[in-house]
Amino acid sequence: MRVGKVKNRVIIRQVVILLLCVAFGWFLKSRLTPQAPMMAGAGGEPYVLVQKLEQRNIAPKTSFIGHVEAIKSVNLVPQVTGYVEKVLFREGSLVQEGDILFIIEQDRYIANVELAQAELDSAKANLVRAERDYKRQASLSKQNYASKATLDTSESNYLQAKAAVAQAKANLELAKINLNYTEIKAPITGYIGKAMVTEGNYVNSTTQNLARIVQTNPIRVAFSVSDKDMLNMRQMYKNGDDSSPIKTELVLPNGTVLVNHLKSRFTDNEINTDTATIAVYTEYSNDQGLLIPGNYVDIRLGKAEEELALLVPQASLSQDEHGNYVMVVNDKDVVEVKRVILGDTIDDKQIVLEGLAPNERVIIQGLQKVKNGQKVKVGEIKSSAGENKIVAEEAE
Repeated sequence: MRVGKVKNRVIIRQVVILLLCVAFGWFLKSRLTPQAPMMAGAGGEPYVLVQKLEQRNIAPKTSFIGHVEAIKSVNLVPQVTGYVEKVLFREGSLVQEGDILFIIEQDRYIANVELAQAELDSAKANLVRAERDYKRQASLSKQNYASKATLDTSESNYLQAKAAVAQAKANLELAKINLNYTEIKAPITGYIGKAMVTEGNYVNSTTQNLARIVQTNPIRVAFSVSDKDMLNMRQMYKNGDDSSPIKTELVLPNGTVLVNHLKSRFTDNEINTDTATIAVYTEYSNDQGLLIPGNYVDIRLGKAEEELALLVPQASLSQDEHGNYVMVVNDKDVVEVKRVILGDTIDDKQIVLEGLAPNERVIIQGLQKVKNGQKVKVGEIKSSAGENKIVAEEAE
């Protein structure tokens, strides 16, 4: 009998400990678990999440992978021989057309110009003498005081003197051209890269490039389109009129979207038979310098005319025997039921053809706890940088 009583006491003690543990666990749960927003609100008003309806452009877009390339690029090469005297630019900087970038030793070429000028002056003096002699012999020949041979010799000397002047002028022009080549100027406006040759190095026309300039504004994006897509695009955009307005979006590698920077576009003159594609070249303004030659970007093409539609989240849609409906919250935070006629589905939203207006707040969470005409507490979901954020807007 005493053994049975001991066992009963042990069992009772274990049951009591178990009950105490359960009670303590419920106590901790009630203390540590935050109250759900659905239970918030004085007077039993349920908490709902809403989202404002916005109109979106649903005009069809076609996406391609584009390659950014410079419209103009120049390799600077020397046209004369000599030592580099000066490098007059900062590597990686923007240079303007006509800026002097390199100077090759000029003394020798200045001397050549002066020598050619002296030779020209001498040739002109000889021409004056030869012309006077020719005119004198011609006058004497008319009076029969000079022989025909003497006149012919004088005329020949005169013509040779004229040719010598012309030759001296050409030599002077060549000397001036070579002198101009000692100043290497930027032929275009663009960004210059690394200086391949520094001061003191000897260069000639067979030397490697001195530097490279790349134009970045405007800039070109090239992409390939299949023959089928090209036909569809020509039919979509004013029946193939390449000057018709279109809307373009460029998505950069970091996600930045450039809209409507397009300046012009043209297509290649034939389809590549190996790939059944045709190259399309688009020119863009690049004032901010975000498009860098060599980059790959996503290019989206669509109609310039917007097709605005009201989109409603699918999470807000309900259906009964009468059709589709949504529950909205008016400016007094009271629930209203609205019947809707729906169109196509786009991503996680659906087009609303009738029944709703822009900026109405539709309930997307808490539908099962509300009914028509009921006052509610409201938290609004707003889209920020592509992410949904809940912004509490509870009534006081």
